[in-house]
Amino acid sequence: MTSRRRRTTRLTLSSSLILIGIAVLGYALHATGAPPSQADGTPATGAAPTVSATARGTAAPVPEPTRASSPADSPAGSPGDPAPDGAADPAADSPADVATARAQLAALPVKGKAPATGYDRTADFGTAWLDVDHNGCDTRNDVLARDLTDVVRSGPCRVTSGELRSPYTGTTIDFVRGNTTSTLVQIDHVVALENAWVTGAQQLSQGERQALANDPDNLFAVDGHSNAQKRSGDAATWLPAATAFRCTYVEHQVTVKTRYRLWVAPAEQQAMTRVLDRC
Repeated sequence: MTSRRRRTTRLTLSSSLILIGIAVLGYALHATGAPPSQADGTPATGAAPTVSATARGTAAPVPEPTRASSPADSPAGSPGDPAPDGAADPAADSPADVATARAQLAALPVKGKAPATGYDRTADFGTAWLDVDHNGCDTRNDVLARDLTDVVRSGPCRVTSGELRSPYTGTTIDFVRGNTTSTLVQIDHVVALENAWVTGAQQLSQGERQALANDPDNLFAVDGHSNAQKRSGDAATWLPAATAFRCTYVEHQVTVKTRYRLWVAPAEQQAMTRVLDRC
């Protein structure tokens, strides 16, 4: 009897200790919010890991900031898109450039063209092309080097090949110097020399006329077709097919006519005004 009582007492005491241990464990789990663990130490099924980013040794995830839209994100037809006519996409003319051109145009004399009698390109404006800036290279090669990309030279000046995106059409032309290929890329006088002759250049000195014919502001490398089509036309008879470039084109014409004290014919002045009003 005595031994049976001792065994019963031991079982009762063990059971009590087990119950007390379970109670303490339950209280601790309730206080910390930690999920019960399986034998391998991973969270029980259905329980999410609670390891912090710091404990993992990596930074906590940060929401990606909203990116401001750029011209490349703009929908079709927005100002950020290329010109719809496939034109070159030159740097946009600033309001100051347009305002200056309008003011200069308003100050230019307006009168009829003088007769072109006696006009001679070489005699009146010098041989094409001169080296008026004395950099050792003639004007044609200077302009080709300025306006073409992927330029290859033979020596310090002679441009032998390159790629042109004609500002007058937006088309791309592979330039290769040669008897039958050079004419694909030509140098256009923005104010045609014959137009300059009949709007005041007859009163300029020979040196001033040579400067006008070689002025970088009066020259663009362009596709040969556009240059042949324009001939000696002014803004009233010819404008670039690339409408996106017309503001720049007319601004250059106004700059040159102002710089060399030329005038504009009535129809020319009206055409220039219409272009600048749309800029």
